[in-house]
This record gives sequence, C-alpha cells and structure tokens, in this order.
Amino acid sequence: MELSHINASGEANMVDVGAKDQTERSALASGVVLMRSETLTAIKEDGLAKGEVLAVARVAGIQAAKKCSDLIPLCHPLALTKVAVSFEELSECELKVLAEVRLRGQTGVEMEALTAVSIACLTIYDMCKAIDKGMRIEAIGLDEKLGGKSGQWRRQDVVAG
Repeated sequence: MELSHINASGEANMVDVGAKDQTERSALASGVVLMRSETLTAIKEDGLAKGEVLAVARVAGIQAAKKCSDLIPLCHPLALTKVAVSFEELSECELKVLAEVRLRGQTGVEMEALTAVSIACLTIYDMCKAIDKGMRIEAIGLDEKLGGKSGQWRRQDVVAG
C-alpha cells in the first residue's frame, strides 16, 4: 500500500486533490472520557465553576474541526457544511463524545471529525480537572466515513448507539 502524503523521493507533501471530483463526504468519530461518577454528575448538573462543560466542549469541537488544517500540516483547508458534536453517557463514569462532519468536496473529512472529538474530550478534561485530575481520554477513533473514491468504510467493532 502506498502512502498518499509521501512523494516519489520519500518526502512529506500535501496531496493534490485538484483533479478529483467533488462528492458528498462525511465522517463519524468518537472517543470516551473516563472519570469519577461524581465528576459526571457535576457535568450533568452544571455544577462546575467554569460553567456548562458540555456546551463549551461542543463549541470547542466544532471550532477544532474548522481549524484542522491549521493544526495538522498536510490537511487541506475545507469548506465544511456540517459539524455536530454530541455526548452519550455510557455508564456512571464514562462519557462518549461523538462528532459528525460533512462537506461536498474533493477530499475527506476524517481528520476533521477526529480533531473535533479530541478537542472536545480535552475541553471536558480542562473544565473538570479541578475536581478530577485522574480523568482519562480513551478510544478515539474513526467510526465511519462515506464518499470519495473508496466509498463507505465502517469500523467493525463499533456498537450502534
């Protein structure tokens, strides 16, 4: 298998997507923040001094997806048409973060979805670290992508939510 971001000389380069057709593309990514049950209760009850944790994490994730090309050197700047960040309580101490990103374009949005999840998780950590420094961020990964030459891909171990 050939890596698309490596040129013939073995150097990193930005992929030329100019000749690719514009198609509808989307990506879903997720991650999990593990915390003490008291921390998740405080999040749900808006009981933290820094404010509404999930509202701030949602906006941070959306902003991160829009800034992906500023953070990851070989990503293309993209005109995203949708970025949605949501949360799902998996247990009394596990909070799942999900991101969906869409566009009509010449390249995929997998990195934007992964960046949205990562930054939303980090924002949750930042806003809660005063009461729970032991939180862990785990299982960040791409769940599904649609569109482009390779079509649909879905991670096999993803349990439908």
